[in-house]
Order: sequence, then C-alpha cells, then structure tokens
Amino acid sequence: GSAFEHYDDNLEHSQWLAMMWPRLELLRELLAEDGSIWVSIDDREGHYLKVIMDEVFGRGNFVANVIWQKKYAPANDAIWLSDNHDHLMGFAKSKAIWRPNKLARSEKSNAAYKNPDDDPRGPWKAGDYTCAKSSEERPNLYYPVTNPFTGEEIWPKTTRVWGYGKDEYERHAKEERLWWGKTGKNKVPAYKRFLSDVEDDGAVPQTIWLWGDVGHTQDGRKEQIALNAKPFGTPKPERLLERIVEMTTDPGDLVLDSFLGSGTTAAVAQKMGRRYIGIEMGGHAVTHCAPRLQKVIDGEQGGISKASEWQGGGGYRFYRLGPPVFTEDGQIQPDIRFPTLAAHIWFAETGSPWTEPQPLSPFLGAQGGKGFALLYNGILGDKSVSGGNVLTRKTLATIRAAQGDFAGPLTVYGERTALSEVTLKAEQIEFKQTPYDVKARK
Repeated sequence: GSAFEHYDDNLEHSQWLAMMWPRLELLRELLAEDGSIWVSIDDREGHYLKVIMDEVFGRGNFVANVIWQKKYAPANDAIWLSDNHDHLMGFAKSKAIWRPNKLARSEKSNAAYKNPDDDPRGPWKAGDYTCAKSSEERPNLYYPVTNPFTGEEIWPKTTRVWGYGKDEYERHAKEERLWWGKTGKNKVPAYKRFLSDVEDDGAVPQTIWLWGDVGHTQDGRKEQIALNAKPFGTPKPERLLERIVEMTTDPGDLVLDSFLGSGTTAAVAQKMGRRYIGIEMGGHAVTHCAPRLQKVIDGEQGGISKASEWQGGGGYRFYRLGPPVFTEDGQIQPDIRFPTLAAHIWFAETGSPWTEPQPLSPFLGAQGGKGFALLYNGILGDKSVSGGNVLTRKTLATIRAAQGDFAGPLTVYGERTALSEVTLKAEQIEFKQTPYDVKARK
C-alpha cells in the first residue's frame, strides 16, 4: 500500500529513503518463497522506489510497473499536466517460481466475442493469422493457402508470414476455424478463437489498469463515506485491491499490508477468503480500520461485497504493539519492565503471545512440555545475589513454588547463575544469560 497517504506526505526525500529501505528489507524476509510484493507510489518517489527495490529484491525479480488510472477526469486546475495515475511496483521473492493468477473474465471482455456466421460452437473473436517474422527468418511459415470460397492461392507477405505451420493450417481449415470475411473474399484469413476455448482460462493480467475495471479514488472516498468514516486524501477503492489479491494469492493465503491506512486491504482479504495481517501506527487503526472490519464481518454491502457475494462472517483480532524491547543499536532497553521483557522472551521461545498472570511471578508458564522463567528485578546488570536477578537455591525455590504441577525441563533467564553445572543438570535447567541470550527474533 502507499506509505504516506493520510500520513506525513512532506517528509524530506532523504528521510523517506531512509525509512523505506529497512522496511523493504524486513518485508522481503517475511515474504514466502513463492510470494510477491506490490507497492503503490506516485511519480514523486516512484522511480527512486524502483531503484531501492531493485537493490533489495534483485533486478531479476522485478515483475511489472502497473499503471493505475486513479482519476476518471482531468484536473482542470493543474499547472503542468493532470496527474491521473499512480504506479504499482511489483517484485517477486523469486521470479523463477512466481506466477500470477489469471483474472476472471469480465462481461466487457466476453462482449468482444460475436457470432456473425451463426457458428454452432458459439461466439468467437477473429485473431491475426500472421506473425511479425519474415520469410527469411521463418521459411517454414511461408507457404500458400487456398481460399475455399474463391479457389485463389494466397501467399503471406515476405515481411509478415503465417503465424502457424502448414500442418496446423490444414487442421484449422478442416475444423472450419478460418474466417475469410462476410463475403468470403478477404485477402488473408483470420483465426476464429471461440469464447468457449478461453472462458475457463481467465485473462492474462496487463500492466495498464483503467478506472472502469478497478475503480478510482472517488470510488474509494464513497466507500469510506458509506461506512461513516472520514475519508483519506486519496483512498484506494476495493476493486483495486481485489485485482491485486486475485492476481497474486489463492484462498487461504496470507496477505500482509504494513501500511493498512483505512483498512481496505484487510476488508478485501476478508471478503475474498484470505488470511491477513494489517499494521497501522496511526490513530486510524481505531477510527477507521477496526470499525470497518466489524462492518465487513456484519455483512456490509459496499465495495466488492455484491460482486463477491459477501454476506458477512468470520472475525479478526486487534493487537496493540507493546513497548520496544531493544534500542536502535540492538541492546535491551535499559528501563525495560518485567512484563515487557517476559512477553518477548516467551514469544521468542514459543512463538505464541504471553498471557500475563496475576500475580506476577518469575515462572512465565509452560508450553510443549517445557517451562520458562525470568529472574529480573527491573534493573539490568544487577548481578548481586540478593537482588533477585541471579539463579540461586532461594530464587529456584521461588520458581518451583510458582510452577505448580509442572515438573518438566526448565529454561531460566537471569543475569548469572550461582548453581553448579551438576545442580543445573540434576534440576533439568537450561540457564540463559540476560541480556546476551535474549534474541531479537526466534
């Protein structure tokens, strides 16, 4: 999504670059091997973003620069040119294995298929029977065909030969797939491509997305107003996100929007049967995103609801980010509180959120047959035996008293241990030193 709509769009260019680079590196780490990333950006920073993403994802993994027609009419007050489009920069984690999904065929696409000769096989569309190769390049495609209506022998141009070999041509003629025009006197045949041949295949995604197909910013505003929300400056319509999600994911896949904004991505993912994670640092996580998702679950009928036959259902969890555990240089925050450090250690060890017990105790809990404890009095670096940060017989007794019926192996975090290796082994304890063994990631 776009990083700065409804945010601070006046960041200095260097600040913007410095902010985006580490975030893109992290997003690359989070991508599945067969995943892709699509970033909405305008002309002011679009070309710089392309260079950054080339560096982070590799130039060979660039998929496309999609042009989205975000406005349906020119801005008559424009001093220079009317800004009517945005970019969608698309990169794959590994372009060698990533493939886009075909798009569902639209009524507009199907309407191009007609049946002027009442062919019993149904509507069809005429396709070019030649290709952009010369007779020198492809001599096997330079041969005569016969017009069955006039008996005339027809040769292609030497600069543009037939698009099919002679065997294929004979099969097409036998199957009556060649169209010589209403009077049968066209100079070259056309290939009859039937709607029934392509209906189930879907349409190949293209790099120009017109507002008639994916909506424009005014559609996005109307969708938000219908939800009783104050609209963003240039909100994305649900049809735009529907196109991206349809092209890049399958039902059940996980979609991440790290700049959730008004919640459009999450709303569309919910309606399309995808799992999703939305991250939003602004207050609109509460004022826009949560109320919108609740209305989606209740079955609101705006956006893509009718087209996707959405009737409501499902749910979501709303989490608030806790205080930071680490400083910018990777050190534990010197004033970190026990619950914050405990929650981080628990998640790093188990991969699941920690439920803070009441009253607090050094024993954090047990999962998978293994217990975890933290000795921390609120003062990093306090290695005094009496301070409570050191594993001693006394602090071990406190842990054991708090662990209840649990009797399995135990991992204890502390400033140091006063127990011998023999005692630790006998007690089934793995000791980890704070802060050195506290990792930023699992």
